[in-house]
Amino acid sequence: MRTAITKTLRSAARSLLTGTFLGVIVIGIAGASSALAETQVRVAMSAADIPDWTGAPDQGYEGYRFLGFTLYDGLINWDLSSSEKAADIKPALAESWAIDPNDKKKWIFKLRKGVKFTDGCDWNADSAIWNYDRVMTEGAPQFNIRHKTFQGWMIGGVSKIEKIDDYTIALITPAENSLLPYELAGYFQISNCAVTKMGNNYDEFAKAPAGTGPYKFDSVVPHERIELVKNEDYWDKARIPKHDRLVLIPMPEASTRAAALLSGQVDFIEAPSPDTLPRLKDAGMQIITVPYPHNWDYQVRVDKGPFADIRVRKAANYAINRDEMVEMLQGVATAGYGKFIESQPYYGNPIRYEYDPEKAKALLEEAGCVPCKITIAISTSGSGQMQPLPMNELVKEQLEAAGFEVKLEPMDWNALLTVYFGGAGKNPDFDGVNVSLSSIEPVQAIMKNSMTKFQPPNGLNWGLFSNADVDKLGDDILKEFDAEKRIPMIQKMHEKLVDEAYEIFIAHDLNPRALSPKLKGFVQAQSWFQDLTPIEVLP
Repeated sequence: MRTAITKTLRSAARSLLTGTFLGVIVIGIAGASSALAETQVRVAMSAADIPDWTGAPDQGYEGYRFLGFTLYDGLINWDLSSSEKAADIKPALAESWAIDPNDKKKWIFKLRKGVKFTDGCDWNADSAIWNYDRVMTEGAPQFNIRHKTFQGWMIGGVSKIEKIDDYTIALITPAENSLLPYELAGYFQISNCAVTKMGNNYDEFAKAPAGTGPYKFDSVVPHERIELVKNEDYWDKARIPKHDRLVLIPMPEASTRAAALLSGQVDFIEAPSPDTLPRLKDAGMQIITVPYPHNWDYQVRVDKGPFADIRVRKAANYAINRDEMVEMLQGVATAGYGKFIESQPYYGNPIRYEYDPEKAKALLEEAGCVPCKITIAISTSGSGQMQPLPMNELVKEQLEAAGFEVKLEPMDWNALLTVYFGGAGKNPDFDGVNVSLSSIEPVQAIMKNSMTKFQPPNGLNWGLFSNADVDKLGDDILKEFDAEKRIPMIQKMHEKLVDEAYEIFIAHDLNPRALSPKLKGFVQAQSWFQDLTPIEVLP
């Protein structure tokens, strides 16, 4: 069915976007309407397929956004209630947490009482320990290698978890880690009762997954759609969804998503392409953008190959005309000169690689790399990847104008994530990868992709970057438990990494979404993640 839907929408897209479409596409994307006037929000995702819904989302952070935070909670969640400030963390299945005053390698978490999974099982310390073993303890009956791949990096900073009482646990870290709470936001808790009852068979669990989140699983049509319904018993009463049903549909082609919105087949689309925005606005659609910490850049390998030479890395950064990129995207992006955005307190005062192709050429000549041949792995679509094909073609054009010879290797988003999680060492054919990353907090923004100890498989330092000064700054930050004292240290680390040109900085997204005029209440957070629960559907 999905193939037929996609073909129909693709053929209609051209006429819809030029305003000449005269008919109405009638397809059963979202299933039959309820006789009881059930309200539903139908979302067209940019993902190529339905993200995993068993508590270890794939498809990047889009998977977390739509099938992580909807069905599940972490010990800590993100506060996504405001568009006015960068999102921060808040209590969730843990009511509070604090470092043990006698041991800075021990965090004490007080767990929330009275919470049940949607299968009726109690949430408690035993559930928390079971969920740790699900991902981190090979040999445990519930251990799942796939869950370790997609969730292990979030709990990798914990070496042990201990039960103090039924609603108190201790998380032990191998070294002092002042930022551990940020790492745990998005480490999802699934029902230990359900998985155990199913004999630790996660394929069976996928048929009836149970979490503590604001939505409950209802049904799935593989590769076509997944449907969730509101959890009326959700523990956070303020976040019980204001609609009855959430329908999630993978649509990797931007024109197909726009056509589906214009024809009334969906109500909410991710990442509309810039050229469709005028038509969408003319049709009365809500176009929502907000600045947020999101990097669309290249991670490059620095242990060998052309980018091992800092002059080549700097040349690539000087070769990028960021203003031209923003213009091509019709203003739904901002120029990227670092990992953070300037409104974040962590930004500091890093060097700016202003567009200077002559300087780039001179650096390549000095490095003896002309033409400088590089191969970059890119995706055809995916979570936060914006418009990857035209954007990468523009970067290729700009780099080649400065003396590079660029080969782009397009692949499916999940395939690219496999390359990314494996690291440069396991992918010798690539000099870089284009994986857009969240920079909502320092651990994911700069630490786990730059410090030596976070080279794969221990973190996301894909390019095997290693610098003693950066490592010391990172370790000192993790030992500083005073938030105000940490900020200038993080700024210094950011400045050092930009000066080292450890990545090719290109753009930050403005997170565009298009919504039907019949939706109200959505608050777009300054975050990669979003809360869909406030959305109401007008008659």
